[in-house]
This record gives sequence, C-alpha cells and structure tokens, in this order.
Amino acid sequence: MAGGRHGYHPPVTTDDVPAAIAALPRFPLIDGPSPLQQLPRFSAALGGTAEVWIKREDLLPLAFGGNKLRNLEFLVGEALAAGADTLVTSGRRWSNHCRLTAAAGARAGLAVHLVLSGPPSSPPGPNERLDALLGATIHVAATDVRADREALVARVAEDLRAAGKRPFVVAVGGSGPTGTAGQVLAGIETARQASTAGISPSVVVLPSATGGTQAGVLAGLRFAGSEASVIGVAVAAPADELRPVIARLLEGLAPVVGLAVDPAEIHLTDDQRGPGYGVATAAAQQATELLARTEGLLVDPIYTAKALAELIARGRDGRLEGTVVFWHAGGTPGLFETLPGEEHPLRS
Repeated sequence: MAGGRHGYHPPVTTDDVPAAIAALPRFPLIDGPSPLQQLPRFSAALGGTAEVWIKREDLLPLAFGGNKLRNLEFLVGEALAAGADTLVTSGRRWSNHCRLTAAAGARAGLAVHLVLSGPPSSPPGPNERLDALLGATIHVAATDVRADREALVARVAEDLRAAGKRPFVVAVGGSGPTGTAGQVLAGIETARQASTAGISPSVVVLPSATGGTQAGVLAGLRFAGSEASVIGVAVAAPADELRPVIARLLEGLAPVVGLAVDPAEIHLTDDQRGPGYGVATAAAQQATELLARTEGLLVDPIYTAKALAELIARGRDGRLEGTVVFWHAGGTPGLFETLPGEEHPLRS
C-alpha cells in the first residue's frame, strides 16, 4: 500500500517514540505539535496558587481541530492498510469524533458514514451540518438509546458490504488500542514541550468520555519521564464505569509503550457530570465565560468546559498548586448547539 492512491505511508521510526507505535500504519493528519500556552490572567483569576498552561488540541489542523485527530491518524492508517474504502463510526449529534472522522475521510479519499443518536432534529444542528459539508453520509437513529445506534451501525456496515464496499468500523470515540496510540504520542509531545518551556507540570486535567485520551496521555507522560498525575473529569459514563475501561486500555498499551502504568494512577471524578452526558451545567457555563473573558479562548459546553469547571473548583479551594496543564480537547462547534439543560449555550 505504500505510496498508493490514498497517500498512505508507514511513519519513520524514531528514537523518541515507542518502537511499536512508530511501526503502526499511520496516515498523516497533523502537521506539527499543538501549542502549549500559559494562561496568566486565568491563573490570577483562580487566586494565583496554580500556574495554568493549556494544551491547544483545538488548534489541530482539520475541521475546527480536536484531539481525536490523534486517534484517527492510526485508525485511518489501519483502514487503508486493510484495503478499506469506507469509514463507519457513530456518536451523538455534537460528536467531535464524528466530525473529525468525516474530515479525515475527506483527506484520505475514503467515504464516511456516520451514525448519530436520535431522534432526528429539524433543522439539523451545526455539527451535523459540518458532517454533511465534509461529505459524510449521515444516518440518524430513531432514539437516543445507545443499543439502537449500535444496531444501526451494524446495518449500515452490512448494507455497504452487500453493495460491494469495504467498510472499516471505528469504535465510538476511536478509543480502542489502535486509536489510543495517538494519545500516547500526545502525552510524549506535552512532556517534551514542558521541558523546552522550562516547566515541570504536576497535574494534567482533561475531560474523559471513552477513556482513550486519559489512558494514552498518562502512558505517554510516563514514557517521556514525566511524573505528572492525570485527573480525568468524567463527562459521559460515571467514574466507576469508566475506571475499568481505562485500566484495560493501559494494560493493552503496556507492551506497546514498553512500560506498565499502575491502575492506582487512574484519577477520575464525577463532580462535574451534572444531570448526565451531554447536559449543560451552570458550572461549565461559568467556566466557559471565565476562560473567554480572561484569555479570549473558547471551549465546548459539555466536554472541555466540564473539565475546566473541575480545574477551577480545585484551583480556588487550594487542591491545585504549582504548574497545571489543562487539556483543551476541541469541540468548539458545540458552542452553537442547543443542548438539554439550556436555552442556548451563548445566551445568558
């Protein structure tokens, strides 16, 4: 497949990433590190005990950015290596992963079918319109029950095979072992950027939905020699359900990364989940406003903003000190969605 019609190529093996990851099929979607930036005014607004930096995964290059491009480099690489011509994946209507899968498919020359949780909305929301603009075929389940969406994914894949297509089904969030390899590289990248900047973060705070980002970043930090703890803010499944998922991902990454991470290092909190997945909260809205009004930066209302709300709570009550990295996972088009629990995210 090297040099084939999709531009697939195996990456060059280097000494600064795990050899097993460097050997994986990979399709380039990222043109360089995402910035690691200091937030002086935001830090001051928290009381100044924590020096907060932000990892700008929202500035990755395709379709409004987002950390899922990390996963998709390896997932698209695997799909191309397997001879697939179509990507199939699923998520909620505001899914960052679905939007970026549509963008990645467009870049790689692959058809994309997205299965979104229902019920259908009229008119379609901003993320669904972006999915269509990027060329994806959109299927909307009748309900928001996950089993209904998964059944529709199976039917779509079966119909594609019957039509002579070669679909590659990507799990929700792209957070299986292959996709999580991209997050390992993000953790390594962050540790090296911090070293270059002359800082030694003690904590990384990030949103945790399917667990892949948290597992990969933690493993990558350890590979790079960083002792920073990773606090995952559960935004979808409760922490008790998510913790064993992350533990299994870390176990699967151990032979890939070349080191084992103790499950005791999985730090999760449910404090910002609110009424449930995809439901806006007052704390997340206030966090969004504070970052926007101190630094001019925007975050999505249900993933990144909930993690930001947790960072603010810990910073203000003294639980965070020293250098802290906040993980901006992307998803900013979600600011323009109307979500359960709010009239509109941009209206007070």
